[in-house]
Amino acid sequence: MITLLDYGAGNVRSIRNAIRKLGYEVQDVKDPEDILKAEKLIFPGVGSFGLVMDRLARDGFVAPLQERIRQNRPMLGICIALQAFFEGSEESPGVPGLGIIPGMVKRFTGPGLSVPQIGWNGIVLRKESPLFTKYDGEKLYFVHSYRAVLEESSREWILATTAYGGEFVSAIEKGNITAFQFHPEKSGKAGLNILNNFLGQRQEAIHMTSHVSQDICSTQLAKRIIACLDVRSNDAGDLVVTKGDQYDVREEGEVRNLGMPVDLARRYYEEGADEITFLNITGFRDFPLQDQPMLEVLQRTSEYVFVPLTIGGGIKSFTATDGRHYSALDVATEYFRSGADKISIGSDAVYEVEKFLAAGRKSGESSIEQISIVYGAQAVVISVDPRRVYVMSPDVTPHTTVLTTLPGPNGERYCWYQCTVKGGREGRDIDVVQLVTACEQLGAGEILLNCIDRDGTKSGFDLELIRMVKSAVSIPVIASSGAGNAEHFIEVFTETGADAALAAGIFHRREVSIAEVKQAVAAADIEVR
Repeated sequence: MITLLDYGAGNVRSIRNAIRKLGYEVQDVKDPEDILKAEKLIFPGVGSFGLVMDRLARDGFVAPLQERIRQNRPMLGICIALQAFFEGSEESPGVPGLGIIPGMVKRFTGPGLSVPQIGWNGIVLRKESPLFTKYDGEKLYFVHSYRAVLEESSREWILATTAYGGEFVSAIEKGNITAFQFHPEKSGKAGLNILNNFLGQRQEAIHMTSHVSQDICSTQLAKRIIACLDVRSNDAGDLVVTKGDQYDVREEGEVRNLGMPVDLARRYYEEGADEITFLNITGFRDFPLQDQPMLEVLQRTSEYVFVPLTIGGGIKSFTATDGRHYSALDVATEYFRSGADKISIGSDAVYEVEKFLAAGRKSGESSIEQISIVYGAQAVVISVDPRRVYVMSPDVTPHTTVLTTLPGPNGERYCWYQCTVKGGREGRDIDVVQLVTACEQLGAGEILLNCIDRDGTKSGFDLELIRMVKSAVSIPVIASSGAGNAEHFIEVFTETGADAALAAGIFHRREVSIAEVKQAVAAADIEVR
C-alpha cells in the first residue's frame, strides 16, 4: 500500500494512475499521523513554493514530514517537494521550507535562457541508488522556474545533477529518503521504471547497478515534438478529433472526424510524443465545468499516457445556469484534478491583456494571475491565434511590424500580426508582441504560437512570426501551424530558436510520423528525446 500526500494542489491523478499501473494500491493521507504510519510515502509537489508550504502548515503536515525524514522512513518527493527540503526559496521570500538541507532555492537566470525550464533533460548520477538500477541515461521531464543550487553543505544529499543555465540539483537522496526535481510519472517508460524501483524497494540494502558519473554535468534540454488534438462535438454530438484549414473544420458540410481523442492520444504516446495537447476548439461557447465529456477525456487519457497533458478551451470565469459563479481558477483546478498538467488560455488572455494595457497595472484578478499564483507560471500556457495584416509602411500603424519576405496582395512589404478571439472569428486591436509580453508580465509560463494564415497549409511554420515572438519574451515558445513534413521542424528549430514544435493534421492522417520527425531532427544535430 502506497500512501499519497495530496494536499489539494495540482495534478495528482497522474501519479495515482502511475502507481496503479505498476500494480500497487494507493491511499491518501487523511491526518498528520498517517504521514508517520505510512509504509511508503509519496509527496508530490505542484504549484508555488509558498502555496505548498502554507498548505502543509495549515494541515499540520510540516512536523510529521520532518520527523519521518529524521526516522529515515521510505519517502519520495517530486518537483516542488524537492525544493521544500531546503530552508526557503526566492519564489516565496520569508516562507520557511522544511529546513532539512541548508541553502535557498533560486530562480533560473542566464542570457537567452527560457524560464521556466519545460521539457526533457538528462541527469548525471553522483552516487549509486537502488532507484536507478538499470537506468540507461534516458531524458526525464522537468517543469520548473526555480532550482536547488549546488553547495558544499548539501553534498551528502546530492544524488543527481542537471545542466540548464548552469548545474543544479535534480535529485537528492539520503538513506531511504529521495526526491526528484523531474516528474517520473510524466517521464514515459523511463520514469515509470524509476518509480517502480521506489515502489518495490526493500528497506534493507540491495545490489545497485546504476552508473555513476563524476564528469562535469553536460546534459542538454531537448526540443519537444508535441501532438495536438483539436477536439469538438460533431453534428451527432460525439466528441471527435478534427482539423481545419485556416480554422474551418467542415468538409462537405460535416465536421471532419479524424479519430477519437483518447485513442489518438494513446497512439501518440506510444509513438514518442513529448507532450499531448487537447484544444477544445468550441470551448469558448460553453460552460466548461458542464463539459463532462472533455473532463472524461482527460481522466481516461491520464490512465494510459505518462507524458504531460495540456488542455485548452473555455478557461475563463463564468456564471452557471443555476446562478453560481465560477472563477477561471475554479475551472483550471477541475482540469488539473482531472489529469491536466498545464492549461491553455486563448480568447480570455486577449481580453485580460486589453484590460491590463488600459489600466496600466496588474489587477491580481485576471485568469492568468490567479492560476499562476496558485499553480506556478509553468502551468499557464497562452494560446495565441494571430493573422497577418499587411501595411505599406510601419509608420501607418502603431503596432509592431515585420519586414516580410512574403509581400501582401498589393505588394505590401510590411505586416503586423493581429490577435483574434473566438477561434479566429473576431480580430482585436492588439498585436502579438503586445499580447505575449503582457502575458509574461501577468505570470504566464509558455506561449503556444498558432498562425491562422498557415493553419492546414502544410507550407511550413511562419518563421517571421516565431522569431518576432521568441525575441520578445523569455518564456518558452511552442511553434504551431503549417507543418507539412519533417524538414519544417528542422527549419523552425534552427532558424527561430523555438523551444518546441506542434503539429496535428499530418500526424492524424499518418502523412508524417512522430518517429520520422524525431529521426530527422536528431540527424540535423538538434537535441531530441
